[in-house]
Amino acid sequence: MYKYTLLYIEDNQANLELVQALLERRDDVSLLSAADGNQGLRLARAHGPDVILLDINLPDMNGMDLMRTLRADPATVHIPVMALSSNAFPRQIEKGSEAGFSRYMTKPFGFAEFTDALDALLRQAAQHRAATPAPGGALS
Repeated sequence: MYKYTLLYIEDNQANLELVQALLERRDDVSLLSAADGNQGLRLARAHGPDVILLDINLPDMNGMDLMRTLRADPATVHIPVMALSSNAFPRQIEKGSEAGFSRYMTKPFGFAEFTDALDALLRQAAQHRAATPAPGGALS
């Protein structure tokens, strides 16, 4: 079975622990985490995660700016990114869509809502992986 890699960029330890708890029963997912945007960008480039979960309010940069950087980088442009934010204002959600987020989920969120959104992004990542030639020309 393929094991998906998720990168969660989140500075709040309680939020990180919540997502870890939501994922602990899943054998198909491993979780990387970063406490700020710069560390998250380095991990995204180095590990090429299948999905990124991104907080909007980070200590070193705005999550919207980081999203734009991820979309501008050939190494990360294809990675589905879900915003996890406490800012539920419609204009903020619209800005998230404009910045390139695949999903925008507001905190607090429920287990089923999170799992459904994550599963949709994992399917999107699997489709991309299946359509992308592996090194040497074979499909992965």
